[in-house]
Amino acid sequence: MAYRFYLCGERLPVEPEKLTLKIKNKNTTLNLLDGKTIGILKSPGLTEISLSVTLPMFSSGKKPTHYLALFERYKVKKKPTQFIVTRTSPDGKPLFDTNLKVSIEDYTISEAAKKGFDPVVDLSLKQYLDYGTQIVQVETVTENGQTKKVVKVEKERETHAAPSAKSYTVKGGDSLWSIAAKYLGAGERYPELLAANSALVYDPNILPAGQVLNIP
Repeated sequence: MAYRFYLCGERLPVEPEKLTLKIKNKNTTLNLLDGKTIGILKSPGLTEISLSVTLPMFSSGKKPTHYLALFERYKVKKKPTQFIVTRTSPDGKPLFDTNLKVSIEDYTISEAAKKGFDPVVDLSLKQYLDYGTQIVQVETVTENGQTKKVVKVEKERETHAAPSAKSYTVKGGDSLWSIAAKYLGAGERYPELLAANSALVYDPNILPAGQVLNIP
């Protein structure tokens, strides 16, 4: 089975040997006066992700400093990014994917002579959920001679300005998700890109640099 890992809009140069996703739980238990214990189910917490990324010093097209600068940029600027893992069977058929918006929580950089001094980055990621303020408006309306108050809630959501373009030339490290996020306003809209380029993209996981995509 083949894996492809994407983080900060680029494919990682070496596929990590191990990926751990911890599905957090916020359920609580209460002890009743009669001695019984009950469980209270709550909404799940944020998923935590850990992986180790090797950054080849010489055998990759990009230097380790390129990826380290990416990790630092998203960490320092407090920006969430997309973490994507695609899985393909030995006969080339796509399997299930992991696709989460995450924040870079912590990372540790280590080097070892036995591994050719290639830096190894131990990354800790956490699922990120968009949020916004809520504006509550209370209006007084009269219907059929009766006066009542109506509450309207408006939620301000995170938005991204999407530049307009007719086409886009693929660059190294691009993915359909990152291109959709930039030009369609949301990475989740990548199927629209795939549909608009069905005659050009035969494998959604492979985007050759220099290929020109149509932007719907």
